[in-house]
Amino acid sequence: MLTAAIRTILGYVAVSLYVLVVAPIGMGLALLFGVPGLLYVLGHFGVRLGLGIVGIRYRIEGTPRLDRSAVYCANHQSNVDPPILFHVLHPRMRVLYKHELDKIPILPRAFRMGGFIPVDRHNREAAIRSVEQGAQALRDGQSFLIFPEGTRSRTDELLPFKKGGFIMAIRAQAPIVPVAIHGGRDAMRKGTWIIYPALVTIRVGDPIETAGLVVDDRNALIAKTREQILRMLV
Repeated sequence: MLTAAIRTILGYVAVSLYVLVVAPIGMGLALLFGVPGLLYVLGHFGVRLGLGIVGIRYRIEGTPRLDRSAVYCANHQSNVDPPILFHVLHPRMRVLYKHELDKIPILPRAFRMGGFIPVDRHNREAAIRSVEQGAQALRDGQSFLIFPEGTRSRTDELLPFKKGGFIMAIRAQAPIVPVAIHGGRDAMRKGTWIIYPALVTIRVGDPIETAGLVVDDRNALIAKTREQILRMLV
């Protein structure tokens, strides 16, 4: 545990310094030269840096679908899930994230410049605007990562799925790609700050098409996606 704690502290310090130093430079260059893709390059490097220091390894089963825009829908076990999935699923993966993260210094500005979209689940009108913004980005060819449980599950049981990301996919007629991540809880349990070395497995399922679906079909789409993720978690 002591070794894991030391590596965790080193990881937090290294990634924090990386964000504080590199993010402002990256945002400035992205604005100056009109290359927001630079932020993704820097983001992927930062994730590799953090994972390497704390000792998290990963393996992928299945093939991420990179040929068209899609909504990647994953279960949520720990705080290591978002950076890992951002890194392995798509070179320019956008994320629907909790607006509470906007309180973090600097990083949310980079999120917004990269096309990430905050969702305020306590403000229905704001949440609807976020869904519409995401649907338009999907129509423009972008892909998104969502965690429909909305928070980390403390057990192996999936929490109820929230509907916003599925409505977004239906409005854009973009497929849902089910993703099951296993091992995140071994790396970081809810309620602790220590990150343990672990092997995280990411299973990518076949896309679920939404072409021809309407918003009233969202519950059936949620059920089908949930069923696929449950099968991949076994």
